[in-house]
Amino acid sequence: MEKDDGTREDNQSQVKNSVSMEKNCCNEDTFRLHMVTWNVATADPPDDISSLLHLNSPKTPDLYVIGLQEVYAAPHRFIIDMAVEDSWSHLFMSSLAPRGYLKVSSIRMQGLLLLFFSKLAHVPFIRDIHDTYTRTGIFGYWGNKGGVSIRLSFYGHMLCFLNCHLAAHMQYASQRVDEFEYILDTQTFGPKKAPHVLDHKLVFWFGDLNFRIQDHGMHFLRNCITSHKLNLLWSKDQLTMMKKKEAVLQEFDEGPLDFQPTYKFDRFSDRYDSRSRRTWFGVHGKMRKPAWTDRILWRVKPKESPPEEEKDEDRDSGLDEKNTKQQEEEEEFPLKLKQDSYTSNMEYGVSDHKPVIGIFTLELRKMYETPLVRVCAEGEWSADIDAMVIYSPLQPFPSSAWDWIGLYKVGFRSVSDYITYTWVKDDEVSFNDELTQVYVSKDEIPVLGGECVLCYYCSTLQCIVGISSPFKVQESKVAVEEGLAPENINGLDKATAS
Repeated sequence: MEKDDGTREDNQSQVKNSVSMEKNCCNEDTFRLHMVTWNVATADPPDDISSLLHLNSPKTPDLYVIGLQEVYAAPHRFIIDMAVEDSWSHLFMSSLAPRGYLKVSSIRMQGLLLLFFSKLAHVPFIRDIHDTYTRTGIFGYWGNKGGVSIRLSFYGHMLCFLNCHLAAHMQYASQRVDEFEYILDTQTFGPKKAPHVLDHKLVFWFGDLNFRIQDHGMHFLRNCITSHKLNLLWSKDQLTMMKKKEAVLQEFDEGPLDFQPTYKFDRFSDRYDSRSRRTWFGVHGKMRKPAWTDRILWRVKPKESPPEEEKDEDRDSGLDEKNTKQQEEEEEFPLKLKQDSYTSNMEYGVSDHKPVIGIFTLELRKMYETPLVRVCAEGEWSADIDAMVIYSPLQPFPSSAWDWIGLYKVGFRSVSDYITYTWVKDDEVSFNDELTQVYVSKDEIPVLGGECVLCYYCSTLQCIVGISSPFKVQESKVAVEEGLAPENINGLDKATAS
């Protein structure tokens, strides 16, 4: 298994070229972010979501963030969805994976679902991934209402995405604000980097926030919508009204509401609620008024005020030092956000809500541009011979015996979508100060071959920290000679062939 010096130099060159390719893909300081919020009202997903994700647009996002509310969560269905991915997640993953996007993280709390996708080139630079949830339904014990969040470090900048479904009905505007503040107070991510939501450099708050348009009657509302005079409704939007008196809301920005209210529609139509509702007492209630219930807001963390002159000997010098360090980081690694589009998509009718889409340009200076690990396949790969993986740490990181390297089909959907994997310590063959070789049994390599990549997964950090360039796994010559048909080959090969 030992290689001669010339072969080893070639392998080192190949690893470096792999890293160079990754760096060339990721050296831009401007990133495009596509966000979706949609209350899907327990419906099954539509057949096609191309227009929802702008899949035919010439401008491709770097990141997709999708927040859903009221995903069907009856007990039997929820248990099935926990065992296998739910139909909505499956649709988004199946639509985005062939285009080079990986599901980096997801979290579900009953009907609330949050998905985070990234272009593969950025994945080794997405770290410190954590998720959490807060229930606010039925005195905080039920998860039909509340918030789910994913936080992460993107090229060193701490970002947080908070998907909420808040209390319904016109009269509960103040309760909605109270629920939001409760979610902010209770969600924590550990004691180190950005332990609370508002500690992050950039926070997105979105979802079915359930704020209504108050005071105006149904006739006036519908006239403003049909005559495209939406600005006449803005002053009576409850979220706009609450922002004037709630300090925490004033820290969040939102684009203009230039799209028509997204609730409540008759299903499979562009017609607002036309049916009377049956109440608990058996009588018919009023139709729901249109409202901008579905929103996307954001908050860029304000710059820390410069420390005042010390006035007494009891001042906390440690706190001053922390604030000064944070100010220096903000100056050296700035972050800016610009909203390019804020609109709804009227073509989807499976729900009584229309989805809302926000497209953003994120400008930042990367804190690092080199992955923690470089990894590549050594030599030719096929199921006829044992294979080797080479990896090399580029920076200190908390590696462990639980780290592993996965073999993935190009276009894989998530970190768990591997064909096979090898433990970096148990299957180690040789190492020196620069490179480590890891053994992969030929029995684990797909017989049919295909385009693949290798990913180094750090168990301590719980994320991928290195990705190889794509390489070809050759079809097994032995299998061809023996006439093995695809249906006689194990499940790993069927997955690779699909």
